[in-house]
Amino acid sequence: MVMQKILEASQYISSKIQSKPKIGIVLGSGLGIYVDQIQNKIIIPYQDIPHFKRTSVEGHEGRLIIGEVHGVTVAALQGRFHAYEGHPMDEIVLPVRTLAALGCEILFLTNASGGINSDYHPGDLVAIGDHINLSGRNPLVGQNIAELGPRFPDMTTAYDPELISLMREVASHHHVDLKTGVYCSVLGPTYETPAEIRMIRILGGDLVGMSTVPEVIAANHLGIRVAGVACITNYAAGIKPEKLSHADVKKVAEKAMVGFATILTETIGELRKSGKV
Repeated sequence: MVMQKILEASQYISSKIQSKPKIGIVLGSGLGIYVDQIQNKIIIPYQDIPHFKRTSVEGHEGRLIIGEVHGVTVAALQGRFHAYEGHPMDEIVLPVRTLAALGCEILFLTNASGGINSDYHPGDLVAIGDHINLSGRNPLVGQNIAELGPRFPDMTTAYDPELISLMREVASHHHVDLKTGVYCSVLGPTYETPAEIRMIRILGGDLVGMSTVPEVIAANHLGIRVAGVACITNYAAGIKPEKLSHADVKKVAEKAMVGFATILTETIGELRKSGKV
């Protein structure tokens, strides 16, 4: 059933495009306006793609954008699905698996996160170096689908070191501050309590959010190279006295767009120059 859904979704998309995408991008809360950087766009609403669901979270437009960045064909998912919306894991990772079926070999995952590390401030950009999965969910639970990958995929370098290094070089060259940290995934939809944030800090988490990790696991299972960039949109609970709101998350993410767009766009450009895509 899973393979049939991937096949039907990818066949539909393939019928609408002329060239296969080499790079996939998942755009998180407030970061969807990155699609303005994509040239020669073809826009496909999620509801038109077999087995894709409608997005229900503000800031997640629910569209697949196929186009070009520095001459490289990319497929950008403008919005994602979350476990807290009630979606099962196979539906959450179906878009990533579909991108792989279309030909994507590199995946850039982005999100809006709460900052736990005391060096992080709203508007900062962070390359995700590793993660801690506290959501209690894993998209590979159940019978393994051998066509997708092995029963026990290695997660030692879940976030590709070469891609992280390249993003940092690009950021430095363009005078954009890019930090590196450990992302902690929780289920949501409630923001974390101050006690939970203290616990995550003790465990080694630098930033926290409610997405991304299922996609990282599914992509690694498929053998896709993954890079993650988070925008720190707020201080995590208890670090500052203010209350947290999704509206503020979107607002800060949009303000960080210039630096974010520079890192993503120019990293893709460097991959093209080096013949990696």
